[in-house]
Amino acid sequence: MPGYTPAPVPSPPPDPWANLRAYTAARIALGRTGSSVPLRESLAFRLAHAHARDAVYSVLDTERLAAELTALGLPVCQVRSQAPDRQHYLQRPDWGRKLTKESAAYLREYAPVATDVALILADGLSATATNRHVLPLLRLLVPQLQRAGFRLAPIALAEQARVALSDEIGAALHARLALILIGERPGLSAPDSLGAYLTYHPRPGLTDEARNCVSNIRPEGLPYPAAAEKLFYLVQESLRRQLSGVQLKDETGLLGS
Repeated sequence: MPGYTPAPVPSPPPDPWANLRAYTAARIALGRTGSSVPLRESLAFRLAHAHARDAVYSVLDTERLAAELTALGLPVCQVRSQAPDRQHYLQRPDWGRKLTKESAAYLREYAPVATDVALILADGLSATATNRHVLPLLRLLVPQLQRAGFRLAPIALAEQARVALSDEIGAALHARLALILIGERPGLSAPDSLGAYLTYHPRPGLTDEARNCVSNIRPEGLPYPAAAEKLFYLVQESLRRQLSGVQLKDETGLLGS
């Protein structure tokens, strides 16, 4: 129609939550299209869900990890839990907490004299996390442990492992303390989060109150240098005080106050 000018489409009001997206990977300020979220956010959710599923079914790269650890001068042994595959691992958590008979016998033959710290690298619920983050973390942590004079057991690579598998491994390696680095349950914003659990006097039958946990180790979460410092502190204090779990607190923030 001659002379007709369409009315301008009003701009949506600014979202007061939008600025917070710069400070968190959480799913906030997604916007809205009618009664639903925008298409781009729906597709991003599906992609994040796919990454999480892929992480659960990812495989520990034992060959690469063993080669790089050996190149660093660290002896390596490889073990498996009683879960024969990923399906059974997910359906039978108890199988992931126990070594196969072959792995248990291997460690008994392989075990050195008494040691201070047994380091275990495990797939857990995200081998992706372990494959990505354990080597950068160990390159910072191991030299600190060695300079402090702690005797390290051979590093164990554990497949189809749950956290409690570290109890049996640590006991078999005659270690005063077991420290397992394991892939955590993937989230929609973090499919590659690495967790660390340490236990003083590891032995089968312990429960979670006997452990200390440092979680979300990754560049976007707890960076490697901070994680290495925190773990080194907890290892030192655990061995000095001969305890772990609910009795051992992270007091690094209180030091010097």
